[in-house]
Amino acid sequence: MSGLHLPPEPAAGDESTLGGYTAVHKRPAAFEGIDGLSYSVELCADDTGDGARPWGAYLLFLRWRRVGAPGIDAHLETDYVVRAADEASALAQLGRMPLLTVKATLDALIRKQEGGAPKRKWWDVMAAEDGEPAP
Repeated sequence: MSGLHLPPEPAAGDESTLGGYTAVHKRPAAFEGIDGLSYSVELCADDTGDGARPWGAYLLFLRWRRVGAPGIDAHLETDYVVRAADEASALAQLGRMPLLTVKATLDALIRKQEGGAPKRKWWDVMAAEDGEPAP
């Protein structure tokens, strides 16, 4: 399956923000995590159960499989990043998050999951049969 290349539309938004990037490039933003793996990010919203701010928006990071058939290998998600009176407002607020903040959030989630920054990238481990990085 080949991808469809759509030219960017710079007038569609500020591509330095999460929502703006999606509007300009017509695809989700993607990042390399500190673990060396590829992630794409989606803006999601859900009912918070809070009468004053019933909608919460959060980030869902999808980790892509690096070996075998293309697909999702795992995911990471934040707690509610913003809360609002309605779903559209919550998503709009989250969409204004700078991409640098989104990347820092991804890396923090990876560190939390792994108990700290990974010591070696996967390609270093694969470089030598004994599991030590190749010289």
